[in-house]
Amino acid sequence: MNISGTTRVFMVAGDPVRQVQAPAIFNRIFQRHGVDAVLVPAQVPAAHFSTFARAVLGADNIQALWLTIPHKTTLVDELGRMDTAARVAGAVNAVRRGADGQLEGALFDGEGLVSALHHWQLAPTGQRVLLVGAGGAGAAIAVALVAAGVSELRVRDADPGRAARLLQRLQAHAWPASGTGPRLTVWDGHAPLNDVDLVIHATPLGLHADDPLPLEVADLRPGAAVVDILMKPQATPLMRACAERGLTVHPGFEMLVQQVPDYLRFVGLPELAGTLAQDLSEVRRHLMTAPPG
Repeated sequence: MNISGTTRVFMVAGDPVRQVQAPAIFNRIFQRHGVDAVLVPAQVPAAHFSTFARAVLGADNIQALWLTIPHKTTLVDELGRMDTAARVAGAVNAVRRGADGQLEGALFDGEGLVSALHHWQLAPTGQRVLLVGAGGAGAAIAVALVAAGVSELRVRDADPGRAARLLQRLQAHAWPASGTGPRLTVWDGHAPLNDVDLVIHATPLGLHADDPLPLEVADLRPGAAVVDILMKPQATPLMRACAERGLTVHPGFEMLVQQVPDYLRFVGLPELAGTLAQDLSEVRRHLMTAPPG
């Protein structure tokens, strides 16, 4: 990679960042298509992130920040503009500085997850879904699942109040007048799960080998499908537990694949986004050959 004074710089910020796959994927795409750009990981503690983001985006050649755990919700109150999904979820995947100097945010996780479900032939319409995790990614996924027409959405979070607030925002945004829409409930971890069609895990549990399982897999019915959005080169504890029980389980890599064109459009590369959107096999190939995060 030839990095020079003309190179457009993007950064992906998180804490930790060792698990992120985005630099390997996007940098290969930039090289393959002759784009003078680079995506660099930055490990930034939450206490310093707001100051870091404003300082970094003040550089003329640093075009945007990708955001991962735990930074997706940090900058929301400082953004001058954000898309609808970001407003409802209270989180963003990416931030850029607009021409007027205001920070702008967008959220892609939810649409990426729903597109991945369709890729796996797990269309969410009419399904009973359990979402574990109401943080930035979980909130984005909740917005997209409601828009996709699930029949029921149960949300569990370590903070039940956060789950309840997310569901209140969803109801206020999605069907404030008609009062119709999917059934929304906070799952307390005890109610039966034998009628759930789809489980989506959206918490950091599983980043470490000794993390506990986010739910009791034995309580799921045999036909349930599970998605663990963590992107690790090896199976997470949840994925192993599901596989041992014979449940259909998918990692989060396809969710990232489906978001790649959205990120490229957001950072001002619409032609490259359009090219890749027509055939995402190149992105999947880069992901499968990326070094472990």
